Amino acid sequence: MIRVVLADDQTLVRAGFRSILTDESDIEVVGEAADGEQAIALARELRPDVVLMDIRMPGLDGLEATRRILADPRLEAVRVIILTTFDVDDYVYGALRAGASGFLVKDTEPMELLHGVRVVARGDALIAPAVTRRLIAEFAGRSKQPDPSPRLNALTEREREVMGLVGAGLSNDEIAQRLVLAPATAKTHVSRIMTKLNVRDRAQLVILAYESGMITPGWMA
Repeated sequence: MIRVVLADDQTLVRAGFRSILTDESDIEVVGEAADGEQAIALARELRPDVVLMDIRMPGLDGLEATRRILADPRLEAVRVIILTTFDVDDYVYGALRAGASGFLVKDTEPMELLHGVRVVARGDALIAPAVTRRLIAEFAGRSKQPDPSPRLNALTEREREVMGLVGAGLSNDEIAQRLVLAPATAKTHVSRIMTKLNVRDRAQLVILAYESGMITPGWMA
């Protein structure tokens, strides 16, 4: 069972998401928060698999709440999906850098919401949709100068190639097709890269690929 906490200051929004999620046999909404402080408290109390976090709430906003949740070693297994409107701003990129596993727009289709919750709950990140790739590329492209992290020196040439394709938004199956590998081999490469670079999921890997200058917005190998 996937355990979810909803964090949004609008009661109707929470009710709508709850209605969609609780219709599924594998998802349970275990708590609701109206601001960031409540979201943090519920995350610590309930240890959900996923927090659906509105980025703009009164008091402590979703960005700071995300940072605090994901910085808490006791909440290592908790994943955060950012909820936002379509006119996204720098907060989204900041949330991804803080460790959020992706984002959904509030008017997303029910099937996309359910898919997103399941994807993140199993440890993956919401980076496949084209809108997500464009957003990450847009904000990463605003960086003043690439910062080639020394951590990248630990990667082999093949791992650098795979990381670049992850940064471009390709799935493991797409990477396998591009590099003529077995899907299981592509998955193993991605897992090893995340271990070597100490990143929690693919969203963090995408951010690092852009910020290090390994790839640039719009790049495709």
